[in-house]
Amino acid sequence: MKRITILIADDDPEIADLIGLHLEKEGYHPIKVTNGPAAVQVIQSRHIDLAILDIMMPGLDGYEVTRQIREQHGLPIIFVSAKTSDLDKITGLVIGADDYMTKPFNPMELVARVNAQLRRSMKLNQPVTEQKAVVEAGGLIVDPDRRSVTLYGHPVELTPKEFDILYLLASYPKKVFSAEQLFQQIWGEAYYEGGNTVMVHIRTLRKKLGEDQNKNTWIKTIWGVGYTFNG
Repeated sequence: MKRITILIADDDPEIADLIGLHLEKEGYHPIKVTNGPAAVQVIQSRHIDLAILDIMMPGLDGYEVTRQIREQHGLPIIFVSAKTSDLDKITGLVIGADDYMTKPFNPMELVARVNAQLRRSMKLNQPVTEQKAVVEAGGLIVDPDRRSVTLYGHPVELTPKEFDILYLLASYPKKVFSAEQLFQQIWGEAYYEGGNTVMVHIRTLRKKLGEDQNKNTWIKTIWGVGYTFNG
């Protein structure tokens, strides 16, 4: 069986060693680097199954590393950072991270999140046995096989999680999904402080679809219940 390789990019060697130790106990193969350029070089030179990135690194910060990864790769990315503000978390998720943990952190919780992201990634990368239906509503087209979205003929660039949320909602236009249901369906794990994570992704998804607070055309909030597609 192929050993799963995980990149750890953190300029604090003690933190990188701690993460690496717990990942090795799970049977993973960690590769540790201490700066952004080295992280990009590793991604470009060998197969990496998941990346754990600090934000504040020399050379290139974690945000820029993520942007460069997302230009060519869809591997799961988890930020582990001392930056704790909502803006930092939102920025990380918007540019393409799949999860965000703040320092100090529980190493076992990080391992659990790594396991969850890998399970979901492996499930998505399994051979396709049947073609999923393209969803069309008004000027919106969501193509699950190409993982593309167009709005009135113009492409809309979405992160993997944003795409999954939109496709799920659009596939069941009359169904209302709670934040808990969306988190469990999209993240593939038990609901764990996921309400804010779902809210952040819905918010950025609405912005990319050209919506504002007064006209939530495509994704409607049912107050006290959840979200539904309004195409």
